[in-house]
Amino acid sequence: MKVQKILLFIAAGLLVIGAVVSSGQFGLNWKFLEKYLSFKLPQGNTPQTITIPGDEKVRVVTEESVVIDVVDKVSSSVVTVGITQTRRIGDILEFNPFDPFSPFQRRPGKSQKLEQDIGSGFIVGSDGLIVTNKHVVEVSDATYRVITKDDKTYEVKKIYRDPSNDLAILKIEASGLPTVEMGDSDNIKVGQMAIAIGTALGEFRHTVTTGVISGVGRGIEAGSPFEASAERLDNVIQTDAAINPGNSGGPLLNSSGQVVGVNTAVSSEGQNIGFALPINVVKEALANFNATGQFNRAYMGVRYQMIPRQTAILNDIPEGAYLQDVIEDSPAEKAGLKAEDIITEIDGNKLTDENDLAKSISKKKVGDTLTLTVWREEKEKEINVTLGNQGE
Repeated sequence: MKVQKILLFIAAGLLVIGAVVSSGQFGLNWKFLEKYLSFKLPQGNTPQTITIPGDEKVRVVTEESVVIDVVDKVSSSVVTVGITQTRRIGDILEFNPFDPFSPFQRRPGKSQKLEQDIGSGFIVGSDGLIVTNKHVVEVSDATYRVITKDDKTYEVKKIYRDPSNDLAILKIEASGLPTVEMGDSDNIKVGQMAIAIGTALGEFRHTVTTGVISGVGRGIEAGSPFEASAERLDNVIQTDAAINPGNSGGPLLNSSGQVVGVNTAVSSEGQNIGFALPINVVKEALANFNATGQFNRAYMGVRYQMIPRQTAILNDIPEGAYLQDVIEDSPAEKAGLKAEDIITEIDGNKLTDENDLAKSISKKKVGDTLTLTVWREEKEKEINVTLGNQGE
């Protein structure tokens, strides 16, 4: 009975409101309500402007329109990277029964020029500077080309490879090229929109895929499906936007069309798991490159293996970086470091699995002098090392 009474009161109230509006009392009428209390939501993929009470205009967009706007803004700055190699085919193995010492001889076949799209990149300098992955352009005896969205082809004149990151800068002879806008990868959030553009599978140029940022701070082994190479990368961005072989080097974008990462790798063990280098790493490398003309990376010159705490306790040795080899004529050798030394601290900070030697050096600059605590022959000593430039 109570529910029925409530419904009757609501119906009576609506009738009273309708009668007041129809009579025009208090300045209320149907045109007033239509003007100030109603609006249509946007239809389709085109952004629309609506007016709400108070004559305030609000731009309402759909996810579809955001993606279209980003692609329109950025795609002209995304390029395809191609490779040209010469290979020999049709080798024939011949048998000569009259030659007892070398009866089998190989007769070389014909040389064939092979051209293939192998990766992606994006323009960061209107004068022809392009960012891509180092593993995309790793073959030193090959020639590379860049194809823009309007199908113009440019020969790559110079390649600058970052020795510490999977990054490379390509230089082509051009001017007035459209460039991307770089964002801030330190501010990205898990769950925000992610848009990838690149040459999927080395065949489908300017393929667009969408998803979200799935994780940050990941560590992966990255390599090229076209070349036999692999590299350990830390602090990369994970996304479920489809990244396929050939997307390497292309941009990962946010909803504002800013590049937040460089698409680098895809998991071979799962679906919709791709990875990108944070754009802040690229911005730092570019600033370094623009200032010096090369990638300057702090360099000590040792090969090492970390000794974890449990191993150190079991073997009665300190935790730290065990030097397997000291590179000849390196800053480490000049400072007096030797193979089988264990570096336990750098500038008073202990070395651990979480804070290993490489991470500690990556925070330093070329020319910095470090104070190392070294365990040698069951004694500790301090050694000062002035870091060199890995790019030299």
